[in-house]
Amino acid sequence: MAGTGKCLLVTGPPGVGKTTLIMRVLDMMRVSNPNLKIQGFYTQMRERGQRVGFQVVTLDGRTSLLASSIVSSQESMTWPSVGKYKVDIASFESIALPELQVKDDTNLFIIDEVGKMEMFSPSFFPAVLNVLDSNVPLLASIPSPKFGRHLPEGNSLSGIKHNY
Repeated sequence: MAGTGKCLLVTGPPGVGKTTLIMRVLDMMRVSNPNLKIQGFYTQMRERGQRVGFQVVTLDGRTSLLASSIVSSQESMTWPSVGKYKVDIASFESIALPELQVKDDTNLFIIDEVGKMEMFSPSFFPAVLNVLDSNVPLLASIPSPKFGRHLPEGNSLSGIKHNY
């Protein structure tokens, strides 16, 4: 599966099915070639009858908080916000960054997603660039904003000067 500069980015507004598509591709790849070494993570909604936050899930099933609308600790008051959600950068980094470490035997990286919440981590985008520079194929999702709004320039992949 390894190849030079193979990168597939899935984009669309929230709720359109980017994560579902990535998970279906992952499942199909695991069935067709169970020996593939796939690294990465996806994000999913944490629900309790309503949207209360997001968690990061590694491909081997470990989870950690990404963001929540119901945390109310003293520490969470210093966390950055996206809408009603407070982003737990330390929790995100503790699980996501190790998954983005390039290893010799990796056949594919999956990153779902490269979005506003994830970009609050100062280490995340450099880790994504390292994955891109590794020449290991990448399947990733990038949200497009709702209602025609644009993401701030620093929170997009538009500044990448690579040929992928």
